[in-house]
Amino acid sequence: MTPLGRFVLATLCGLVLAGIVHVATVLAIPYLATGDAFARSRATLANDTSVLVHAAGTVGPAEPAPPPASSGQPAPGQPAPAPEGWLPRQDPAVAVGICAYDLDDGPVRITAETGPLLETIALHGRNGAYYAITDQAALRGTVELVIMTKRQFDEALATADEDERNRDVRIIAPSREGFVSVRVLAALPSQQAQANEAARSVSCTIDGPDE
Repeated sequence: MTPLGRFVLATLCGLVLAGIVHVATVLAIPYLATGDAFARSRATLANDTSVLVHAAGTVGPAEPAPPPASSGQPAPGQPAPAPEGWLPRQDPAVAVGICAYDLDDGPVRITAETGPLLETIALHGRNGAYYAITDQAALRGTVELVIMTKRQFDEALATADEDERNRDVRIIAPSREGFVSVRVLAALPSQQAQANEAARSVSCTIDGPDE
């Protein structure tokens, strides 16, 4: 092979290798990142209700970030953690709440009491949102979802009573970990407090056999 041919071959090999490294790095970022929304939402795992991340009527996070799941609430006399805008800022008229889930502990039931304000609930996995619903789907003023793995769904079907009508909306999650985002619109300034309360009051609990 001529020197020119060796140079061209080496150049092509270098370009191919660089392309492979670039693609691998881009694909690995969501799994290696420690400060993305998926990772930061894990701090809400210990909560039974959603945590208000962005309050309606503010231009940034109006409440402190939730404490780590293992530490509980701040000790008496200790300052609360500093506010952290770990989700992209929404419309100032929208209140945003978050609660994380881990299906290793069992299916998770999401319950939201709807009212006069527009409310949306979205389920997120590692790769983004995979299910969304609005308050228009509420039955008797309540939106209720049960998030499950495929195995948990099959077990629920196998043990279901054929004579009992089940009204649960069962959602099969693409992975065992994820988080729920709640968005409530305050169309008027007088509705901001109501929107904030709705965004922080969605129930996120393990759906045990006795519940």
